[in-house]
Parts: sequence; structure tokens; C-alpha cells
Amino acid sequence: MRAVIMGGTAGIGLAVATRLTAAGLDVTVTGRDPERLAAARTQVAAAERLDGTDEAAVRAFFQRLGPFEHLVLAFGPATTGFGPVGSLGTDRLRSVVEPKLYGYLTAVGLARVTGSVTLLSAGSARVARPGTVALAAVNGGLEAAVGPLAVELAPVRVNAVSPGVIDTSWWAGLGEEERAAQFAAVAAATPVGRVGRPDDVARAVEYLVHADFITGTVLPVDGGLTLAR
Repeated sequence: MRAVIMGGTAGIGLAVATRLTAAGLDVTVTGRDPERLAAARTQVAAAERLDGTDEAAVRAFFQRLGPFEHLVLAFGPATTGFGPVGSLGTDRLRSVVEPKLYGYLTAVGLARVTGSVTLLSAGSARVARPGTVALAAVNGGLEAAVGPLAVELAPVRVNAVSPGVIDTSWWAGLGEEERAAQFAAVAAATPVGRVGRPDDVARAVEYLVHADFITGTVLPVDGGLTLAR
């Protein structure tokens, strides 16, 4: 079986790639960073440079690849989406919406998938926190699309995994002290008492890839962060 992981050269995407490879799948990852791609090539079957926001490039990639069984979408915007809605402006909103919402739906429409599609959304879709309006809108839109996609693309299964706060390089832009403070606050507010690790999410993705009686589902992997306390 073949799997494609767009955004599979770091963080959650790379954790998914290594898990699926260990499970015996022929995994191709895509990304934009040459150094990360070179490192990923030592762990998976293939790694290709691809900008998920470039529709022509994505179309050509999937045409060249042909049919395959499983697609995992794990790329997305940087932390530019944080901030009060009045401070964002159109350009910053676009920098959040286009890479993930437009990029994911475009990829799903172009890929010749025969088994399953798994989207990586985020807990911001369901947690009302100041400063996360743009992220909530994007991830909420993706989660709302899961059901219609599952019906439209059947018998291909479509699901989403919705992580909470995961310790990846995505947070590096906040600075070490701010990141540490964020993680400590999340750990204190989370029933499991810690932030997540990339492999916590990768295990959920691997489960959905193989769960052939599950479709149209959003699976939270957030340590209980979205529960009221």
C-alpha cells in the first residue's frame, strides 16, 4: 500500500510518516524545506519538494503519482494566525486560510485516492480562546467539511484528527520563554497533565488509516483540553 503525507518532513507529519513506514506502507512525503526533505529521505520511501498552495504543482504531482491508497494532509500556516481579529488584516488572514483550508480541499480534489483521506485540523476549532479567531475559522471549516467529503468521496473514507497543543517546531516563533509559559499553562489545564507529542497524534492517524469502518469522524487528540474543568 502507498501513502502520501503532504507536510510530512517535520513534526506531526514526519511522526505519521515514520509510523506508517514501520507498519509496512510505501510512504511519500512532501514539503518545501530542502534540508528537511533530505533528512526525511533517510526514513521514508520518497520525499518530494512541493508547495501545497501551488495548484498547478499539486495537480502535476498527483498526475505523475497516479492512484494510491492513503492521503494524509499535515501542512499548514505558521503562527501568523495568532492575534486579536482587529489586528490581523486581510493579508494575515489570507496567510492562514490559503495554505490550510484552500490547500487541503484542493489536494483532496486532485488526489487519486482509493482508500482514505485524513486531515489534520486542530483543537482551536472547538476551544474559544482570545487571539485564535483565524485559526478557529480555518480548522472549524475543515472539520465541518469532513462529513460532506466522506459522503461525496465514498467509498473512500474521510476523517480528521484534531490535535491540541503539541510540542513541535510550529511553536518556535513564539520564543523560548513564551512557549514554555504556554506549555505550562496548557499542562495545568489539561486532564492528562501535559502537552502532546507528535507521536500521540501519529498513532491516531495510523489508527484511522487502518480503521476501514470509520468515516466522517473528527477524532480529538488533545489530552482532554477541550473538556470543561
